[in-house]
Amino acid sequence: MRKEENIPQIIKKYLTGESNREELHKAISYFEDTRQNDTIENLLAEMWGKNQFGIPGEYESKNIPAILKRIHEKIEPELHEIRKQKIRKLFINISRVAAVLVIGMIMGILVNTIKKEDSIVYTSMTPKGSISQMILPDNTMVYLNSDTELKFSYNSSKRRREVFLEGEAWFQVNENRKKPFMVRTACYDIVVTGTEFNVKAYKDEKEVVTTLEKGSVVIFSEKLSTKTSRMLVPGEQLIFNKEKQTFTTHRVRTGYYTSWKENKLIFINMNLGELIRLLERRYDVDIEVSDKSLLNYHYDGTIKNESILEIMDLIKITLPIDYKIVGQKILITKKTGRAKK
Repeated sequence: MRKEENIPQIIKKYLTGESNREELHKAISYFEDTRQNDTIENLLAEMWGKNQFGIPGEYESKNIPAILKRIHEKIEPELHEIRKQKIRKLFINISRVAAVLVIGMIMGILVNTIKKEDSIVYTSMTPKGSISQMILPDNTMVYLNSDTELKFSYNSSKRRREVFLEGEAWFQVNENRKKPFMVRTACYDIVVTGTEFNVKAYKDEKEVVTTLEKGSVVIFSEKLSTKTSRMLVPGEQLIFNKEKQTFTTHRVRTGYYTSWKENKLIFINMNLGELIRLLERRYDVDIEVSDKSLLNYHYDGTIKNESILEIMDLIKITLPIDYKIVGQKILITKKTGRAKK
């Protein structure tokens, strides 16, 4: 029997994307139970009122009952389909959607399913401006960063567990030496038996980066002209340069590269071009630079709950830039000043 006093805490952690595996499953059962509607509505109102989502303004402008209705509409059909297919595990995708002026919430599960032989292949997509949290059939915990696509299948008879990644994801993999876990990217594959690691593999970026927090991983590059395999230990990061077709490995502070899953971004000596790409994904905005020489400037900083306009104000204090809103775009221009290169 449920302990009613625990329900608000479980739901609140679900809504903020902080649930562990057990809490995710409990939260889903609460959303299934329409008797919990009043509790959930009150929590949504309370959290918006306290600005816990980083939303400018008051929560009264949000149609909370309509949002709760959308949550139920998404959860119920998917649960019905999963039961019909006799799949034992539930996959849930919790998204935080951020725009220039407003941060909202979108919740959904399993964007696309394709039947293939005895297995079901799922595609989970996180749009720009969002971070999502999900559980795979083997209880692997995954966070998907903005503008990321993850494909995976459920087939208990397979000798290995595998996912296909385009974008950025953090994995907490359950150990199973008899059935290794594999992350496939366009450039190389990562094989693990049980560990915590981050993979950044965006199609439009020149590097594919794997950062290991716990355990060990082996990286294979059979898809490339340069065949190689590397093993990483905790605290190591492997970078593959697509243009040069080279691998480099070095020690890093892993928290800098995994903090995004906690809705926080830390960047050290990042050039403005890379920072712009990061901001466009995080806030789902278009940014244009009038003077390309500005892209050579570098910036240090941390982003937590700031809006895009607050971030731009902070950047222009350090770098010789100015900006203005032109239609649906942010235009960055040059101004006199001093900054580090």
